Amino acid sequence: MAKLLVIGAVAAGTSAAAKARRVDPQLEIKVFAEGEHISYGACGLPYFIGGVIGSKEKLLHRSIESFAQQGIMVQTLCRATAIDLQQREVVFQDLVGQRRFQESYDQLVIATGGRPVVLDWPGLDWPGIFTLRTVNDGVAIRAYLQQQQPQQALIIGAGYIGLEMAENLTDLGIPVTLVERGSQIAPNMDADMAAIIQQHLEGHGIKVLLDQEIVGFVGGARVEAALTARGTIPADFVLVAIGVRPNTDLAAAAGIRLGVSNAIQVNLRMETNVPGVYAAGDCAATTSLVTGEEVYVPMGTTANKQGRVAGENAAGGEAVFKGVLGTGIARVHDLEISRTGLTEQECNRKGIPAVSHQVQCRTAALPGLAGDVWVKMSAAANSGRILGAQIVGRSGSGKRIDAIAAAITMGATLKDMYDFDMAYSPPFSPVWDPVLLCLNQFK
Repeated sequence: MAKLLVIGAVAAGTSAAAKARRVDPQLEIKVFAEGEHISYGACGLPYFIGGVIGSKEKLLHRSIESFAQQGIMVQTLCRATAIDLQQREVVFQDLVGQRRFQESYDQLVIATGGRPVVLDWPGLDWPGIFTLRTVNDGVAIRAYLQQQQPQQALIIGAGYIGLEMAENLTDLGIPVTLVERGSQIAPNMDADMAAIIQQHLEGHGIKVLLDQEIVGFVGGARVEAALTARGTIPADFVLVAIGVRPNTDLAAAAGIRLGVSNAIQVNLRMETNVPGVYAAGDCAATTSLVTGEEVYVPMGTTANKQGRVAGENAAGGEAVFKGVLGTGIARVHDLEISRTGLTEQECNRKGIPAVSHQVQCRTAALPGLAGDVWVKMSAAANSGRILGAQIVGRSGSGKRIDAIAAAITMGATLKDMYDFDMAYSPPFSPVWDPVLLCLNQFK
């Protein structure tokens, strides 16, 4: 009987195991997780902390018992410490009993995920300073907020997690300062779109500080302030949300090739440079569907898709994962934020000749349901090929990005999209949908 080992059991790892079982009912499958929770939705963590999601159990999609019913063994609290590619073995350490043991494999899926980026700041070990990546992180933060009742929160980093946490903390009644080292919040948006988001945040009492470099922390019984080159920012709760890096030390030590951002390099089948060894999720690189470049875009949706492909191929299938557009969506106090493909700024940095237009309009035709929405699109200057889009607006705005993502995936041009037959009814859209109004700016 052939044997599949999977290292990691959040999104990519569990998806790989489940798909492999459907492809090959006879395959022996063992999954090992370093943490105590498996198959959970990390994107829900800010809402668990804010109390919108009532319990940590509601974050968990599948249990160890449900996998066992499929004939998949899942063991938690086991850290993979080495991969022997010649012997086709993985060395594990049981984090409870501290024993070391080896597991052989015929096929291997590495789904070790990513870890939060944390800089070497003095005072980082003060109580009250957190990162947010795992269920245990969310539980610890929620407990701290309930027990310590902080009076001033500081969020370092203004990406999706930072923005969502700003909403949930202010909803809990905690004043929030949001610090970004760059010149704008939402670094994956264009500056003009980010300015709209910033104005919205400030309208909800969130203090936004740009071009601020954190250099350390001071405290007593817990953190009391962050230090910057410009002065001190008082805070008795700090969340560091400045990004994710791939967790690839294990793969690199084994001799598996790394690529962009030190993520594991894979082909379209999610196979590494070592035959029979696959990688998926936040530890793996992928391909930009716009530029064809190797990119690192850690997203839960991507991890699930990559895991399915890796699992199918590890079980003898022939699946491919072509790549991503970096499509993402978030919400901050009833303002929806979404993007796909390349921004105007990214086109400029890559030297791609592009034309961009932005429109401001309304989400619907009925006064009681309509809100402001801004749509910005970019297209290749020579061919008119759609390169990317961003949407910021009130309820009903954000998911419009999916229509544009579909068009980019199919290689659509402006001419292809001009006559998009988008649904219309006064509660949902003006006669001219905001996407169509933006497209009309290119004519």
